[in-house]
Amino acid sequence: MSDAKSSSATATTGTAEPLRPYRGRFAPSPSGPLHFGSLVAAVGSFLEARTRGGQWLVRIEDLDPPRERPGAADEILTTLERLGLHWDGQVLRQSTRRDAHQAALEQLLDEGRVRRCACSRAQLSALPENRQRTGDDLYHPPRCLVEPGPTGNGVAWRFRAPDLDVAFLDRVQGEQRSNVARSVGDFVLRRRDGHYAYQLAVVVDDAAQGVTDVVRGADLLPSTPRQILLQDALRLPRLTYMHVPLAVDDSGLKLSKSGDAPGLSRSAPGGQLVAVLAFLRQSPPAGLDGAPLDEIWQWALEHWRPQSLAGMKAGSVATAEQRAIRQEQTS
Repeated sequence: MSDAKSSSATATTGTAEPLRPYRGRFAPSPSGPLHFGSLVAAVGSFLEARTRGGQWLVRIEDLDPPRERPGAADEILTTLERLGLHWDGQVLRQSTRRDAHQAALEQLLDEGRVRRCACSRAQLSALPENRQRTGDDLYHPPRCLVEPGPTGNGVAWRFRAPDLDVAFLDRVQGEQRSNVARSVGDFVLRRRDGHYAYQLAVVVDDAAQGVTDVVRGADLLPSTPRQILLQDALRLPRLTYMHVPLAVDDSGLKLSKSGDAPGLSRSAPGGQLVAVLAFLRQSPPAGLDGAPLDEIWQWALEHWRPQSLAGMKAGSVATAEQRAIRQEQTS
């Protein structure tokens, strides 16, 4: 995630404060059922929390109503339970946290750290810098393309990214360094439609839940420097990060709910777990997929070695065993 244009000014690190009890979380969005790719993140975060003697929370990131599918949140929770992924405490739904998100935005506004923006996604997409970018990774130049009106209606609120390097040590991907101001520019905290952006909500809610460690897919690695900047600006504790490999299909595309990746079937839960363990380079023994779930989890906990993933950002699910799992998903 290095940025060739980054300056060497004021580097920061993203490590959790010492002596805080380990608390991890899995935070799916309810845009569809749990699929193989999201199960990889769930299993990785669960194993890391349990082997560290910590808690494992589940949070539903229902921040984007237009993308949500009715019943998807409950279906995700049912699937986790069926696979033996039992969480601690109550499930938090981010849609209940709007007041906290607004309070954080107002704090940043009072301190002059945010600004209004009337630029549309289409206008930003037309910039030469954004020919290969989409969504939250669109670069925003130092000045808006369209001058916002005198009121706050119909505008986004963006965080003023300082021109400095953010450096942190990822427990799988190694040392990371990025200058947010130069790589993506000022980034959105509240969208033009009034919904709070992922970057703000995840920082506020991780802090509120006492999360110390985040284990998630490597596709979110570029978001981490933005979240560290927000943690600092809001004077919240920094976290420790571990980004596990992203599951991709035969053509190298990310498996995603929005891309209609098939949900996990209700049959063969042991085979699904063992396929994930194999994807995570844990070398499960032959025949483990036929064992009871409790035995599979016992083996996984005793043999969890995240260091085997060092530097791995993506992996194909196209092995023979994983193909069989995917065929079951669609049957």
